[in-house]
Amino acid sequence: MRIAIHHQLSITPPPETGNMVFQLLMTPRSGATQKVERWSVETTGIGNAARYADAFGNTVHFVNQMRPEGPVGITATGVVETSDRNGVLGKPTGEPVPGLYLRATTLTKVPVTLYGKFRGMKDDRIGLLHALMARVGEVLGGEEMQAGQLQSQDGQSQTQTVGEARKADAALLAHGFIGAARALDIPARYVSGYLLGDGEPPGLHGWAEAYDPGLGWIGFDPYLQICPSEQHVRLCVGLDALSTTPVRAVPDGNGVKTIAVSVEAA
Repeated sequence: MRIAIHHQLSITPPPETGNMVFQLLMTPRSGATQKVERWSVETTGIGNAARYADAFGNTVHFVNQMRPEGPVGITATGVVETSDRNGVLGKPTGEPVPGLYLRATTLTKVPVTLYGKFRGMKDDRIGLLHALMARVGEVLGGEEMQAGQLQSQDGQSQTQTVGEARKADAALLAHGFIGAARALDIPARYVSGYLLGDGEPPGLHGWAEAYDPGLGWIGFDPYLQICPSEQHVRLCVGLDALSTTPVRAVPDGNGVKTIAVSVEAA
């Protein structure tokens, strides 16, 4: 499947900012499940940006802007051809050792009730991971998520758009899966990407990948309760959603604002 993506963001630096730097994780890479036909990232200063692969193998642009005036726009556009491999990525070369993804983070801490019942299934890792995905959906997926209500850090309920709620809920379930897998000594990582909607709003999405010694990395989408399909486009990977943030800026002013995300069949 050929998928066309248009992702537009904006950053408004504080008044009289002398220098602003930002890191962009907005360039997907070709791999077992996708081939990037064309892709571009546009923003002021991108021509002089440093481009490199980070510790997780993601493509990064590091942009430096002197005396930015007003909002700074960032736009990523391209076409990616995807294929359905039942979530199996295999063992790509040039990646860090899987053991890196056993590291616990704040976002992936989970209670033992989420994974304790699976401690005796170590001989069937694939079956364990599918059962774990179902368990995460059962425990963490509920009516409060379907209503699009989330709790902010101060405990107050926040009403979000359907797309925003879907993205946040998907991250919650992916973190639950990752934390439970790591607690069972299975390397697992967070994947940030795009989803071509099929009964779901198209746009940004998050899921997980777990490592099997035989098959390599395998994707699991606890929000949709499936292995990623040809409707998923991988953008970047990390320990959790925080390490896969598309844009990090210093100073960030009022934060990064998403202007538009379009994911369509090309």
